[in-house]
This record gives sequence, structure tokens and C-alpha cells, in this order.
Amino acid sequence: MLRNYIFILLCCSFVTSVFSQTKKFHYVENKMGSPFNLILVTDDSIKAANLAKASFSLIDSFSHIYSDYDSSSELSKLGLNTEKGFQSCSPALWDILILSKLAYDNSLHSFDISIGPLSSLWRKKRKTHVFPDSLTIDETLNLVGLNKIQWNIPKHQISIPQKGMRLDLGGIAKGYIAQKVIDYLRDNGINAALADAGGDIAMSEAPPGNDGWLVGVNIPETTDDLLKKKLSLTNYAVATSGDAYQYIEHNGKKYSHIIDPRTGYGVSFQRNVTVIAKDGTDADWLATACSILSIRESKKICRKQQAELFISILKNGKIITYQTSGFKKYWKK
Repeated sequence: MLRNYIFILLCCSFVTSVFSQTKKFHYVENKMGSPFNLILVTDDSIKAANLAKASFSLIDSFSHIYSDYDSSSELSKLGLNTEKGFQSCSPALWDILILSKLAYDNSLHSFDISIGPLSSLWRKKRKTHVFPDSLTIDETLNLVGLNKIQWNIPKHQISIPQKGMRLDLGGIAKGYIAQKVIDYLRDNGINAALADAGGDIAMSEAPPGNDGWLVGVNIPETTDDLLKKKLSLTNYAVATSGDAYQYIEHNGKKYSHIIDPRTGYGVSFQRNVTVIAKDGTDADWLATACSILSIRESKKICRKQQAELFISILKNGKIITYQTSGFKKYWKK
């Protein structure tokens, strides 16, 4: 899923004279359709370069499994074998599928990886600027519903019963992969790092001499403008979701690229959603779910997941904000 970017404030100095031997190393490669920024803090440039290379290889390995654009990916092959009974999944695919099932159960079904047919339909319609008719949406909606999929938990198998059903991990995979990169770097002795998968960010310890990683959040309905306040985070993940980049207009109303899998339509209210969670996977799917659910429901599921939520809406030229009680402690003082 395309998102509004959360901006990492790379301009701040991470190195002071007290920590003159420690440096930040910033690497960026295009992965999963957007720039993947990787920042490592260490005193060993060779180690940094080697671990960055290994991290990008790790990202590629996950992407090859999870991509719905790559016809040779394991995920795509599942979609080609619908109506063929139970299919075995690799450990990496099974792990994210189980996490996606939990997200579906915990999100009032607003997060649903079986949304693939709807994602494909709306993607095509946005490109052609043609709004889909209600019959087409209803027919496509019949191919959606994670509750239709059967699970063989002991054997790590799933069965996709209907021809045309297709899984889409776009609302969870980037956060999951960003977290896996941070876990990998920590296991290899890098305790201060940040992985930004196109706006889905996971991080470990802050650079020496800093209270946290500084992160800026978009003003609603903009691509570059930031709120004056910044977030300061350590050992957390943060994800944001909004419609500044992708939407379609019909009869004077904007329909976001964020689709409600329960109705088949893109959400028609404009809001920016930022979620802070302990894990990149949770931050990612929660940002999607909270873009669909009511503000009250969004706050409730975030509290249940021990995450914090910030919602901003631009109304009549004014920014209106809502947040969970614990979110305010992450604004930089």
C-alpha cells in the first residue's frame, strides 16, 4: 500500500565530540516500490557496509516471497492454485500469514489481506480515472474475505477456496520487513539503527548523544509539509497512512487508495493516521485499520494492541487532531 511518508530528520547531527569515534552510515536502495533508507550507527565502516549489503539482501529475499507484483513469488503462486485444496507455506510466508490473520481478527475485519482483487480493481481505475460501477464492486467483493480461507495450523497450510481470490500483503509486509532488518542488525551487534521502508519505520536505540530518533509527521492532505512538533522515539516502530498520494474523485468526493474490505470502496474521509507500536508489523497494519475505522474504534484497537494513535484531519483550513492518552509523551519536548 502506498503511504504518506513519515520524514526522518536526517539533518540533525548524531555525532558529537564526546562520541567522536561513532558515526552514522546512511544507505538507500529502491525496494518494494519505494526508497528503503537504512541508518546504522557504529565505529566500523567496513562492518556497516557489510551489514547494509546483507540487510538489503534480506529485504530482497522477503520481497520475493511476499510480492503480489512478482508472478514467481510464493504469494503469487498461492493465488494461482486456488480451488486446489491445502497448500504448504514456507516458514517466512506462514509467519506473516498468521500475523495477518491475527490482525484481521483484532481489527473488526477492517484489515484483510484477501483484499487483492479489490486492490487490483481500484488500482486500474485510478490509472484510467474511471470510477467503477456498483455491480463490478459487488462482484469483486464476493472474492474477498479472510474468513473464507481454511487453515491447517499444525501443517502450516492454507486453502483458498474461490477462483479469483488473491492475497495482498501491502498493508503489513513493509513494517514486518523493516522490523526484521532491525532485529537482524541487533543480532549482529548494531544497537542503534533505523530502517525506513517507504514510511514504515522500525528502530532500535537512539544514536549516542540523542534522546531518540526524530521523526516528522505530514500535515493532512500534503506530501511535504510537516507538523511543527516532532516525534522522538527509541526502540519503537512508527507508521503513517493517508491519501495525499493516491485517490480517485467521483461526484466531488475523494475516494482514498485505502479500501475498506467490508464495503469494497476506498474510504471517503480524509485523515492522516500515525501509529506508534513496539513492532513494525503492528504499526503497519494498525495504520491501515485506523484509516478505515471510526476514531472511537481506532483508539480502542490501539489500546488493545498497546499502541498509540494520532489522527489529524484538515477541516475548513484548520487541523483537528485526536490522539490516545499515551501518544503525547512521544512529542519531542
